[in-house]
Amino acid sequence: MTPRAHGATCARIIAPTAMTSLPHFRHDAHAGAVRLIVDGEPFLILGGELGNSTASSAAALDPVWSTLRQLNLNTVLAPVYWELIEPEEGRFDFSLVDHLIASARRNEMRLVLLWFGVWKNSMSTYVPAWVKRDGARFPHARDQRGRPVEILSAFGEATLAADVAAYVGLLRHLRETDGDDHTVLMVQIENEIGFLPDAREHGSLADAAWGQPVPAALTEHLRQHRDALEPELRALWGEHGARASGSWADVFGHGPAAQEVFTAWHYARFVEALAARGKQVYPLPVFVNAALNRPGRAPGAYPSGGPLPHLLDVWRAAAPSLDMLSPDVYFFDFAKWTARYCRPGNPLFVPEAIRSSRAPANAMTAIAGQGAIGFSPFGIEATRGPDADALAHTYAALRHLAPLLTGRAPAAAIVAASPAVNHDGTMDPAPQVVTVGPYRLTVAFDGAADAMTTAAAAPPAVTADPATRGGALPRSGGMICFTAPDDYTIVGAGLTVTHAAADDSGDAVGLLDVEEWRVDDFGGAWRPFRRLNGDQTHQGRHVRLDSERIRMQTVRLYRFR
Repeated sequence: MTPRAHGATCARIIAPTAMTSLPHFRHDAHAGAVRLIVDGEPFLILGGELGNSTASSAAALDPVWSTLRQLNLNTVLAPVYWELIEPEEGRFDFSLVDHLIASARRNEMRLVLLWFGVWKNSMSTYVPAWVKRDGARFPHARDQRGRPVEILSAFGEATLAADVAAYVGLLRHLRETDGDDHTVLMVQIENEIGFLPDAREHGSLADAAWGQPVPAALTEHLRQHRDALEPELRALWGEHGARASGSWADVFGHGPAAQEVFTAWHYARFVEALAARGKQVYPLPVFVNAALNRPGRAPGAYPSGGPLPHLLDVWRAAAPSLDMLSPDVYFFDFAKWTARYCRPGNPLFVPEAIRSSRAPANAMTAIAGQGAIGFSPFGIEATRGPDADALAHTYAALRHLAPLLTGRAPAAAIVAASPAVNHDGTMDPAPQVVTVGPYRLTVAFDGAADAMTTAAAAPPAVTADPATRGGALPRSGGMICFTAPDDYTIVGAGLTVTHAAADDSGDAVGLLDVEEWRVDDFGGAWRPFRRLNGDQTHQGRHVRLDSERIRMQTVRLYRFR
């Protein structure tokens, strides 16, 4: 079978050259999606985030590039550390940033930089020593018992000014050294903001702010978007009379949920100051990421006040300069969490994801099923063995199908096919049925029923490294891209697809031809390999992708009586 137009291999991105415009977002009215535009073309981030300390020295960073190339990444998410770029106040050292950018260019990759400034995973451990030692100028937050915590207060004016100065210094340096190349696509401001161990910080500054009126910008946002608010916030506001003014306690109550709204507003306003000032200097897209709230836990038992699903409206009202609010997903029920970030005007991007056997299926769920601009497992340089093979082949397939996935080439329909996974790791064994044009496809998943039984008896262990939780779950999952009414490409593992007519015509549906594709080398290009028939299609009864590895097949259907 001759390769179809969409089958032309997408080469790796070339080493960056001068570009006419900054990376930016553009609404695709035809697809109803938001695309990341790089060098004038839609771009999918096939990414991986480095471990927290990998980019802290050239000696630690340099050896990992060969692994990143083998994994078929086109983008690396890498931290930039305030403590290292401003060791003395007002004296900047960007040599490590320059080395990171030069290394990415040599390896034909892009970068998303993560600003580890005032807060990283709630705490303030990446601030410079001169900040840590001056508690009078840079006050720490206090818990409800009055004890200091290693989290700088969101109400410290000098803290905000110092963070803005350092962040703007970074953006100015990027403009001067990367402004024509755009190796750096985006910047994440801070990392997994959230207060611990309470719903809000305490102390004289915070307590005084708690007694102040709720800003009109927030109540007006609630009023204007009342019918579209996240349900938790709408309910909380409604329970207290949906007031248009009053103190935080008047409008939202006294409890932890109300205090978390207060925390979210002030964290978001802090971030807005960085985002707005940074964009004046160099207007790259910017976003924040969320450490998700474990169900059943109260604010403070998880990082309170971050850009969590139930607080998205607060963040949107408080930080309009942000381009995205993004989830870091380490829970089994990946699709449930990412779906909550699929909101009008908010491009879906997963900057951190669980590094496990589910990563390929999760990547295809987000990108093919939910229109995400990208996906990125955490601790990417530690990916090894079968999981590395599977992710590399998945990224090769996503790159191969990028013209379809980003709207550069027409597609009749694109669907993700993955078994529903519950929060405890159990999997729904039921097949999924999708209707595309004249056909009804039934997709069954290998191992889903066994995983349901096994997980119910003994849920998968939570490991010390959150990036690898759920490594034992079945790899089953994939995506189906229709390129014409009768033609589709399927990618994934552990899938069996049967076909029927979607109408009442009485027609039967058969396989006109099926072709298997193979990856040339580890992380290489997909190319036609062999025609499948006979035993490989169960004598024409179904399309089958086994669980051993990520596979790709192109399929043509026909109807008969």
